[in-house]
Amino acid sequence: MDKAVERAIQCIWERYSEPLTLTDIAESALLSRFYFARLFKEETGLTPGRFLAAVRIHEAKRLIARTSMSITEISGAVGYNSLGSFTNYFTASVGVSPGRFRRLVRAGEIGFPSPQPGTGSGLGSVAGTISLPEGHGNARVYLGAFRTPIVQHPCVASVVVDVPGGRPCCYSLPGVPEGSWHLLAVAVADGVGPDARSRRTPLVGSHLSVTVVADGVTSAAMRLRPRRPTDPPVLLALPELEPPAAVAPDPGCAAATLRPAVDGRRRTADRRRAAVAAPARSHP
Repeated sequence: MDKAVERAIQCIWERYSEPLTLTDIAESALLSRFYFARLFKEETGLTPGRFLAAVRIHEAKRLIARTSMSITEISGAVGYNSLGSFTNYFTASVGVSPGRFRRLVRAGEIGFPSPQPGTGSGLGSVAGTISLPEGHGNARVYLGAFRTPIVQHPCVASVVVDVPGGRPCCYSLPGVPEGSWHLLAVAVADGVGPDARSRRTPLVGSHLSVTVVADGVTSAAMRLRPRRPTDPPVLLALPELEPPAAVAPDPGCAAATLRPAVDGRRRTADRRRAAVAAPARSHP
């Protein structure tokens, strides 16, 4: 990434609580405002203002989850002058309101959000492989199709994939509306060795501008890598991505476990119904 853009992103992370302007951010990059805005968009896929807004919402999520500050206090702490504007933008980006996000975090009830493909479009699929970087163990991956290069609400299609360390894993993402989408992935991977589960690493991956046609399958390989300070933050409300201790082989693809990314509370209810309906089995 261009060094000037890296300086600008560092400025955004350090000064997000201030009333930053495009001129302020461009000056941190030592560039003219107009050239900087074009360069930043080319390097990140986002405008400087959109990146700043994402950082503010990300920090608000952190404060809501980890502190007892009021929503009004948090709104001001991340650079908003209007509580209403903050609440609207937070809800649109995260998928739930600030107050509901706090209640879900405290109750441990955040589930995978239901995809929102919209209406009026034909549906296709995206399929390919997911690869982890070397030196990582098993990983749990959330993969989705988004309208922007940010993992934010809404996601039009999504899947959760358990990927084994050391070899690629197949995935299939059905139900993607026809059009051009950003295929984005976030994951948590175990380390390797005796303390593998204590040395976990957040990973990300992207495949920008994937074109999907109705009733077709688009191929896209996803290569994950460790997060960088210059990556846009994850805004969508997601549960903890707990890497699996083992990944069972799947008949359709060696050592792959795929399932639709559905709301965690609905999945819990489904498990309860299945437990009631299924006959009891004895265990040795």
